[in-house]
Order: sequence, then structure tokens, then C-alpha cells
Amino acid sequence: MTPSPEDVTRLLLDWGNGNVAALEQLTPLVYEELRRLAHQHMNRERRDHTLQTSALINEAFLRLTQQREMHWQNRAQFFSIASRLMRRVLIDYARARQFQKRGGGAKQVSLSEAAYVSQERAEELVALDEALNTLAGFDERKSKVVEMRFFGGMSVEETAAALDVSTNTVKRDWSTAKAWLYRRIKKQAQAHQIDFS
Repeated sequence: MTPSPEDVTRLLLDWGNGNVAALEQLTPLVYEELRRLAHQHMNRERRDHTLQTSALINEAFLRLTQQREMHWQNRAQFFSIASRLMRRVLIDYARARQFQKRGGGAKQVSLSEAAYVSQERAEELVALDEALNTLAGFDERKSKVVEMRFFGGMSVEETAAALDVSTNTVKRDWSTAKAWLYRRIKKQAQAHQIDFS
């Protein structure tokens, strides 16, 4: 049985007010949606990605439960934050892998292997994260729209409800943000000679 948004929201509010039992009741109700979000994130990764979907879910959920002073508003906000945390997990993982490939692991590779490594998905993810952080610096709402739509897989309507704006505003923000991010990432790629095609 699919839990109603009202049930999830009630449990989130109870959990936010310090009721630990509410978290225990909430966990099985949100797990399938967290799994769906994790699959969406992992589908954008390399096929040979070494991080498993279950590990992504577990790490994101652990980070969710460690949120202090969080005042949950509704399920859309919860899943938006869960998606953002999954993105952070993947970016942290990508940065750690880049560190290893840049000498942290001190493994020698051939020039052709190094060329392949420089084109891996990790660099794309880090570039997108940097561009999103820049966008958030001057237009936080557009950044949130991208996080909810692209990373969270939320519909226009769900995003509008979570941000308390109209669906037309979400559509405009989504279109503008995608164009801005494309230009920004392309500019970064040219500056660092990264091929994002």
C-alpha cells in the first residue's frame, strides 16, 4: 500500500518535533521512493560505477537522519533534500576517485588510460555541481528547481508545490537554468579542455 502524502508529512512533523518512534514508522514508508531516487541518480552514472544503489540509499538516509534542527514541511521537501544528499554523496565519491587518480593512490597508468580517465563521468558530475553552486549563489530558486527536477525526478507540479510557486514559474526556471548551466559547463570544459559531448 502506498502511503498518503499526509501520512508521510505527519510523521515528518512528529520526527522533527523529536519523536524518534515517528522516524521508525517513516522509514519503511519512504524507502521505495528513496530507492527510485537512487536509481535515477545511478542511471546518470557510468555503467561500471563502483558505488551500489543500496549504499547510496543508506548513506543518504544516514545523512537525512543526522539533520539537526530540521523543520520538515512536507514529503516533497523531504524527498528534495534526500535527492540533494544523494547528489552530495555521488559528488563526494567522484571527488575522492579523482583524488586517487591524481596521485592519491600512486598507481601508474598509461597515457591512453589517463586520457580515458580524464573523460570519465566523475568530472562531469563535479563540473555540474560547481555550476549548480554558482547558480545557487545568485538564484537559489532556479538551483532548487534543477535539483528537484533533474536529480530528484520530481514533476513540474511536485516542484511547484515544494517551492510554493506556480507551475509556469517552475517551467520558466527549469528552461532558463538548463540553458545557463549548459553555457557554464561548456565554458568550464573549454577552460579545462574537458570533452562533455
